[in-house]
Amino acid sequence: KADFNAKDDAVALRKAMKGLGTNEKTLIDVLTQRSSGQRQLICKAYQEEAPGKTLVEDLEGDNYGHFEDLLVALVTPPVIYDCQEVTKAMKGVGTKDSVLIEIFATRSNKQIKEISDAYLKQTEKKLTLDLKKETSGEFAKAILILAEGKRDENTHVDAAKAKEDAKTLYNAGEKKWGTDESKFIDILCQRSIPQLRQTLVEYKTISGKSLQESIEGEMSGDLEELLVAIVKCVKNVPAYLAERLHQGMKGGGTDECTLNRIMVSRSEIDMLDIRAEFKKLYSYSLHSAIEALYSIKLKGVYTDCGFNGQLQYRSKIYMLQL
Repeated sequence: KADFNAKDDAVALRKAMKGLGTNEKTLIDVLTQRSSGQRQLICKAYQEEAPGKTLVEDLEGDNYGHFEDLLVALVTPPVIYDCQEVTKAMKGVGTKDSVLIEIFATRSNKQIKEISDAYLKQTEKKLTLDLKKETSGEFAKAILILAEGKRDENTHVDAAKAKEDAKTLYNAGEKKWGTDESKFIDILCQRSIPQLRQTLVEYKTISGKSLQESIEGEMSGDLEELLVAIVKCVKNVPAYLAERLHQGMKGGGTDECTLNRIMVSRSEIDMLDIRAEFKKLYSYSLHSAIEALYSIKLKGVYTDCGFNGQLQYRSKIYMLQL
């Protein structure tokens, strides 16, 4: 916002949540039309306006459900939000591997190192050690390599090395009985993105198939999902995230956590690209998909009036983030 004033925004938010009832329109108008950096200044100003309280605490106290989660996500610093999502994915019975895959396949080395630092500060534990406890097998090996944040960042492409890697992958999968998964992990989790793009081209020449097709034919489970995600991100991160959004909205249930995470975490990075890729992939806009999703829910799946209001507010936030 050009004429930004953190104190004025903090006062408006405090007023919107003071007393009986909450003015959700004010919350939405303020929090969706400021940058992440501006929202952090609002958080600071809010504490000065209401000593002993934080904006996060008041948002949690005055709202509920996924709408509350979305508002809190908006006022959380991006790296802390990523850290919280990783922590939640490892909590409880079973690890939500798809969340770990999405985050570690799409974040840069710098972002991953910042997540690790935030995790250490919040839990006094090393992220990689906790990931090792919560994951297993070849999937654990792959996710731990990514979580180190040490992918090669050299922008130079070695064509001869790309051919060699493509041949190694072909020999480790398509050409033999059984699959040497370690070769796929070593190459896909450590080579630079530009280098891997050339490797994909060379692999198609050698195999006649795309590397994604080979992985899907040779592997299964979480490791397959992770390696396919890496291949998709090598080609086009926004297209991968557009696909994740589409998956989160289709079928009987909506994956609200995935919608929240992608809409908030990518809003200042590549949301316009995600929108464009969504339209290319599905022939309708992301905006219309969200509008249709929540209009269907409002028409009768939920009958509680309060919950209907929360759906309308959440839908509006998503659209404003676009």
